[in-house]
Amino acid sequence: MAEERFDIYDEAMNPIGTATRSDTHKHGYWHRSFHCWLTRRIEGHPYVVFQQRQLSKDTNPGSFDTTAAGHLTAGETIRDAVRELEEELGIQAEFDELVPLGQIREEAEGIVRGMTIIDREVSDVFALVCELPLAAFRLQPEEVVGVYEATIADMIRLLEGSVDELSVRGMRLNEDPATGGYRLAPDICVIRASEFVPRETTYYIDVMNQLAKLT
Repeated sequence: MAEERFDIYDEAMNPIGTATRSDTHKHGYWHRSFHCWLTRRIEGHPYVVFQQRQLSKDTNPGSFDTTAAGHLTAGETIRDAVRELEEELGIQAEFDELVPLGQIREEAEGIVRGMTIIDREVSDVFALVCELPLAAFRLQPEEVVGVYEATIADMIRLLEGSVDELSVRGMRLNEDPATGGYRLAPDICVIRASEFVPRETTYYIDVMNQLAKLT
């Protein structure tokens, strides 16, 4: 399968061509991505849904992250990126259902499986009010290992450092020997703020506060 290509940009976000995913991260080219946070109200409380990234990912493997996220491939617009919801979570949504939350600019560098990764991206951030229970999600095994949810109030306490850890419920992909594939099963895990994709804490808290106003 041909490696996906991204539109790449200079620091002022002027287009400078396209590059493969690996070259984009090898050389630190600026590129664009899409973030979408899912929220719903349960028993009167607003909740946020977040994913755990697959361990095989080339950036931030195993970290907790935005509910659905992905790069824009070459030629795509931000409207096209709504496909990430269906690809990663099995959720169909129209772009016009999304609520824009802003844009962030990120730079990160690290070593993954012996290779230096330089990730420079501009991400458009959105929210979607989704009443589906987590058991109805269809996760993409190559991208997502599990999805979890917590009250927004608890998440803010975790992110601000008022509590060191949080026990959350969710659904996790487990290997199914009978079929050779995966099955979604209930899961409970303890999370810490340090286990989320490294970003400014203000980004996460700002998103949580915006989500709380939507449900």
